[in-house]
Amino acid sequence: MLKDMTIGQYYPGNSLIHRLDPRVKLLGTLVFIISLFTFSSISAYALATVAVLTVVAVSRVPLRYILKGLKPIFILMLITILFNLFMTPGTVVLQIWKLKMTKEGIRFAIHMAVRLTYLIIGSSILTFTTTPNSLTDGLESGLGWMNRLHVPVHEIAMMMSIALRFIPILMDETDKIMRAQEARGADFQSGGVFRRVKAMVPLLVPLFVSAFRRANDLALAMEARGYHGGAGRTKMKPLVYHRKDWIAFLVMAAYVAVQILLRIFVKI
Repeated sequence: MLKDMTIGQYYPGNSLIHRLDPRVKLLGTLVFIISLFTFSSISAYALATVAVLTVVAVSRVPLRYILKGLKPIFILMLITILFNLFMTPGTVVLQIWKLKMTKEGIRFAIHMAVRLTYLIIGSSILTFTTTPNSLTDGLESGLGWMNRLHVPVHEIAMMMSIALRFIPILMDETDKIMRAQEARGADFQSGGVFRRVKAMVPLLVPLFVSAFRRANDLALAMEARGYHGGAGRTKMKPLVYHRKDWIAFLVMAAYVAVQILLRIFVKI
């Protein structure tokens, strides 16, 4: 399962999506996620599907590689779907002991499954096609107006960048700890889901110790190189909008406009 963790990783490439300004990709991801929870008709999901497949094709990131990132969170999605199935009041279609599956619960569970899947895919495309440094610069530049409200935008962007960088590092560290414990007789493969989860508990202590050690080393390295926040810092590669970025903004506006038209005129 750890080998299937692709969230937060960068997939090298030179596609049109890779070359877009990170601010455009951040805004596009935000617009797409908002549309998933604002428009819930079949036609809206069909348009979202076309948009996702188009972006995946243009980004040249293999669809199999993207879908592989869904495996580690499958259990979380399954629990969410089950809660929606049996905890939503409405017309009962099936009763198992005291658990009641309702017609409204089935519809809501389907909506939630589609939303979570597309949300993860959309967010993954952002990280697959944007380096952590570009993502930090785009987030800091896009939220620069919040500095007037005394919001530490640079620090927030830096923390997000470091968190994204630490995901693959911690995955590798977890894999090394698992191999070391397997060499000492630990078993992480046999048994059901709950037994495997229980077997992962002994990994937490050495993993947390390693994470804190790496965080301390990173802090010392940043201080040794004279890092004191974002005040007065300049960028080696300033972000500038190009023609392709403005075209991407127009495509986003068209996507939102079509979603609104579908909600008004199409009732399915």
